[in-house]
Amino acid sequence: MQCSWKAVLLLALASIAIQYTAIRTFTAKSFHSCPIPNPVNCSLSQDTDVADRLCDESPTFGYNLSRKTHVLILATTRSGSSFVGQLFNQHFDVFYLFEPLYHVQYTLIPKLTQTKSTTDRRVMLGASRDLLRSLYDCDLYFLENYIKPQPVNHTTDRLFRRGASKALCSPPVCESLGAVDLHLEEGDCVKKCGTLNLTLATESCREHGHVAIKTVRVPEVNDLRALVEDPRLNLKVIQLVRDPRGILASRSETFRDTYRLWRIWDGTGRKPYNLDVTQLTTVCEDFWNSVSTGLNRPPWLKGKYMLVRYEDLARNPMKKTEEIYDFLGIPMDSNVERWIQNNTRGDRSSSKHKYGTVRNSAATAEKWRFRLSYEIVAFTQHACHQVLAQLGYKTASSEEELKNLSISLVEERDFLPFS
Repeated sequence: MQCSWKAVLLLALASIAIQYTAIRTFTAKSFHSCPIPNPVNCSLSQDTDVADRLCDESPTFGYNLSRKTHVLILATTRSGSSFVGQLFNQHFDVFYLFEPLYHVQYTLIPKLTQTKSTTDRRVMLGASRDLLRSLYDCDLYFLENYIKPQPVNHTTDRLFRRGASKALCSPPVCESLGAVDLHLEEGDCVKKCGTLNLTLATESCREHGHVAIKTVRVPEVNDLRALVEDPRLNLKVIQLVRDPRGILASRSETFRDTYRLWRIWDGTGRKPYNLDVTQLTTVCEDFWNSVSTGLNRPPWLKGKYMLVRYEDLARNPMKKTEEIYDFLGIPMDSNVERWIQNNTRGDRSSSKHKYGTVRNSAATAEKWRFRLSYEIVAFTQHACHQVLAQLGYKTASSEEELKNLSISLVEERDFLPFS
């Protein structure tokens, strides 16, 4: 059957109208997206700019009209991130989430410890950005796609480290608490509160003035550019760094099986031939790349980035915390001040588990000097010399110097926020 020129013209006009509507819808929508997140939905053949918008498919919420300040603590494992997270967790008006990207990693790439594959990294980061957008808009239902087994009626007992979030262990999310339960330990939260109702958690999130999230699963600040540039989020990044020698010492003690060969070297003085040095060098490379981006002060990070050394926070926790809140533009709460006073002067034994935050903060920051052999320290200094210099960490040229210099191994540096 032949088509008249009028029919062809009408079809062409209809096609143009459909495309125009689709473009308008895409550009006007919120970044809440990907109702069924799956690597299949994310085309890995796209370029980097397109990859930053992986899985954006369905709008839900509008602009951030309330101007909440959204905070992301960007860190690496055993760098003091749990401690920094508590500086937000204790604030009465901050809804804090501890490592929600854990669920993304162990759903999409369950055997992954450090993302090495470029493909795995792009899938992980695309899904992570998508989840973060949802969580900052208080859409906690989005988490259900990554929690296994999947929640039933929006309730679950499988949220990773739920007890590390005060908001998830307080009324109205936890309705069974009495007056004596206002300050629950992490383990007691799950026992007393039972399963987590994500509907109540979503409502609680919306009632708070700000949202803060801590993660060790995003390697570099540049990976967050799509979120930082989104005006709807008002996102500010606190990048936490620590002396790589201290990170290595802490990981060797905490993750004894994973770092077994490092402990063998430390105990015998003989470096194993099959030692996985990337457990150290990856940290230094990520620090170097991320901090270089931040210190170069690109326009997209203006007013959005603050670099914090764990050692500075440990030496003067109250002053540094005040600087952080001043950068964020959030009034510091008396609950935060009280928590700092109670949790930075104790000894290690006052913490119930390896991820605890009650300790003598200054002593903890320099304790690595007595845990690592000088051979391992010298190896770390050589492997990470660029980032040590970049961040103002001094090197020790002998075991005696290492033991005697103490906190003076950290240079005085004033990493002013980029404003």
